[in-house]
Order: sequence, then C-alpha cells, then structure tokens
Amino acid sequence: MARLTEEDKARNEAAIRAAMERILSGNLPPGGKTDLKTLAAIAGVTRTGFYPKKNRDGTPRPGSYQHLAEEFERRVRELQQAGKIVDPREAQIERLKADRAELKDRIADRDARLEEATAFKKLAISRLTAQHEEIERLRRQIADGANVRALPAAADRTAPFGSCN
Repeated sequence: MARLTEEDKARNEAAIRAAMERILSGNLPPGGKTDLKTLAAIAGVTRTGFYPKKNRDGTPRPGSYQHLAEEFERRVRELQQAGKIVDPREAQIERLKADRAELKDRIADRDARLEEATAFKKLAISRLTAQHEEIERLRRQIADGANVRALPAAADRTAPFGSCN
C-alpha cells in the first residue's frame, strides 16, 4: 500500500474535520449514525486510519487520523452529556419513549373512566330494575283489589289544588 503524502494527509484531515462538523451539527446521511464508520464514509477515507497500528516489531503506533477519532468521540460525549443529542436516531428513540409513556398514561386514564362508567351502568340498571319491580308490585295490588285506590289522571282534574268544591 502506498504511503500518503503530507498533502494527501492534510487534505484527508480537512475532509475528516468537515465531516465531523457535519455529523456533530446533526446532518447525517440516511442510515448514518454518529460513529467513526459514518465519519469515514462522509470524509471519503478508510476507517483504519482512526485506529492504532502495530509496527513490524509489535510496538504500537498511532493511526494516521487517530487523534481526530479521539477528538470526535470526545466531542460526541460532551454533547451527549450536555443533553444535546447529535444522533437523530437517538433523538427519535427518546421521542418514541416519551410518546409511549404518554400513551400508557392515556390508556390508564381511559381504563379508569371505563371502569367508572361500568360501575355507574350497573348501579343505574339495578335502580331501574328495583323501580320496575316496585311498579309491577303496585300494579298487582291494584289488580288484586287491595286497599289501593287509583288516582284520577291529570286530564280528569278540573279544579286546582286547594279549592274547596
């Protein structure tokens, strides 16, 4: 693999910094995340430059753009700690969690109202049943000729209450 010239390296670093600003401002490509893979893709560089390497003798050496990867990860952490979510997917997850909690509350309220309505319905039906039974009992008393007298209907009354005829 050919070595990068200083000019190529400077151009790549500028592209990485521009991509970093784009990602941190929330401008992600479709399907992209706030991660090194998306950063490399937007900048047009390989991800391998973001990670440490090993020399032939086994000693570690930093990757070409490892310092930029560390800066990017540090800035992402700072933004997350400040409450500014830079990954739209994370913001969507948070919004969906809030929507779910709201819907749960609404369902609980609806269930409580439904339970109250059901209790009211039972009470109303039992009262209507009791009233109906009382009406039926009184009708049977009238039919049996018990000591119950039917009152004249309102149309039969010609004199107002309290008049002495």
